[in-house]
Amino acid sequence: MTDLPVDVIRSKKRTRTSQAYVTGGRVRVLIPAHLSTDEEATVVAELVQKVTRKLDSQTVDLEQRAREVAKKYGLPTPTSIEWSQRQNRRWGSCSPQAGTIRISSRLAGVPGWVLDWVLVHELAHLEVADHGDRFKSLVSRYELGERAEGYLIAKGEG
Repeated sequence: MTDLPVDVIRSKKRTRTSQAYVTGGRVRVLIPAHLSTDEEATVVAELVQKVTRKLDSQTVDLEQRAREVAKKYGLPTPTSIEWSQRQNRRWGSCSPQAGTIRISSRLAGVPGWVLDWVLVHELAHLEVADHGDRFKSLVSRYELGERAEGYLIAKGEG
């Protein structure tokens, strides 16, 4: 996770929306002036997390990593793969017909072996759409799969 200083700016002109962005090596968070201290803490934490996830995801070449994982485990490569800021309930998703994969940006800061497990899972869907025996056979090629699943369960998200 990226550790950047955070500046919180309260504005009387803002009535409902909040915003965060990185500038000059700092995270600037703009919030409505009327927010309570507790509301501010919640909003700032969520926005800083979202901005830093986006920064972290930019340090991983997802296409290259997917190609390497696909080759190593004998899986098909996607026609496209990208980080998704909008995936908050799943770690990844696959559209087998289109050959596209989206990976939640929540995974940007996890250890590489955890990201690789999610990639193996989604790459396997390019070959088998369901979670049946054939799919499980493909995914089981990844030797750290059970450990990675445990990591994500312990993380308590998704």
